[in-house]
Amino acid sequence: MLILVLAVLALSLAVLALLLAVVGLRRQGRRRGVGGPDALPEDVHGLRQEVAALRAETRDALRHFAVVRYDAFGDMGGHLSWSLALLDDSGHGVVLTSIHGRSEARTYAKSIAGWTCEQQLSPEEDEAIEHARRSVPTAR
Repeated sequence: MLILVLAVLALSLAVLALLLAVVGLRRQGRRRGVGGPDALPEDVHGLRQEVAALRAETRDALRHFAVVRYDAFGDMGGHLSWSLALLDDSGHGVVLTSIHGRSEARTYAKSIAGWTCEQQLSPEEDEAIEHARRSVPTAR
């Protein structure tokens, strides 16, 4: 009987110690701000700033592109002619076109600003620019 009383007493003390430990950890967490909106470690804030800087840098990168292949002449097949649009997030860049004939190929480059061109564009160049425009990612 004495052993049973001692066992119950030891178990009660263990439960009490566990409760005190949990309460202490919660108080310590509150003092540190764990769980609050500003509770992120400083390195996370630094990483967020770096990601924002990288996103700003890539806005000027020529990362939106599209290729349209076609037959420039009716008597030729194989879609050897092509138009390639290389643009940044603002629609600034270049459209390159290569027209392949039987005996020669000609290549043209036209500057694009704000998704438009001062020079007249072929339907295939317009199509390449439009495909590249649709590839612009949405803001996150």
